[in-house]
Amino acid sequence: MVAEMKGRLLSNENLAKYTSWRVGGPADQVYIPSDRQDLIEFVKALPAGEPVFWMGLGSNLLVRDGGIRGTVINTKSRLKEMRRVDECVVYVEVGVPCAHVARFCSEQGLVGAEFLAGIPGTMGGALKMNAGAFDGETWGIVKQVETIDAFGTVKIRQPQDFCVSYRSVKGLDNQWFLSAHLVLQAGDVEASQQKIKGLLEKRAKTQPTNQPSCGSVFKNPDGDYAARLIELAGLKGFSIGGACVSEKHANFIVNTGDAKASDIEALINYVQRKIEDLHGVILQTEVCMVGENARI
Repeated sequence: MVAEMKGRLLSNENLAKYTSWRVGGPADQVYIPSDRQDLIEFVKALPAGEPVFWMGLGSNLLVRDGGIRGTVINTKSRLKEMRRVDECVVYVEVGVPCAHVARFCSEQGLVGAEFLAGIPGTMGGALKMNAGAFDGETWGIVKQVETIDAFGTVKIRQPQDFCVSYRSVKGLDNQWFLSAHLVLQAGDVEASQQKIKGLLEKRAKTQPTNQPSCGSVFKNPDGDYAARLIELAGLKGFSIGGACVSEKHANFIVNTGDAKASDIEALINYVQRKIEDLHGVILQTEVCMVGENARI
């Protein structure tokens, strides 16, 4: 199987270098496809029942210290085709960073995707969780998507095929996204680029972009902000091991240099307990926590 593949297959590969938190244990194997067709052929050749996990830039993701059993498919710097296909429609593969999508659409004179500049992940991750920033959400601009299942079968699916809500997309059923068609509106290039510039400046000013983090850790509760509740609880700067609640933005947990995934998870649990005790609010995690705890 491996000889027929054009991508790279890595065994017992440590995942810390693939995640934005810079933590995580090893995967049994990691596949880095050469392109879309190579990925499809690889998925078709996998043994039946093989656990498969997809990664892009590794943001919004906590891989536990024991790592991931099965196969991890990494699309970073792969599946990166992006093109305008119609007057107001753009085709994007899942490996394209969201910030690149925002910039491309703006350069094409299309508006509505500027918010993607504030999402530190790929299009695949944004589709999976309906990522949002600065009052915009991914599925608000999705016209259709392309998915692949565990047998390598590719399908075109419509937004109504999924149950989409705040930071949640249900209805994949052991399928993964390959691409999306985004529908936008014609607009002014300069105004759009200025909007993106303003959003990036705001992000740099309010978020710890110079430290390893996953992005926002918790979903905002109805009618409130997770960061406000955490700051009100006096948890800015609180740390467990090498994991610390950011002084800059309370809904960010940063790796100060030597954090383990277990430190980060323990801090997440601590913040949840503290907020429930003080405010009676159960904070739901936005970050996806996967893998096994370290073997003792």
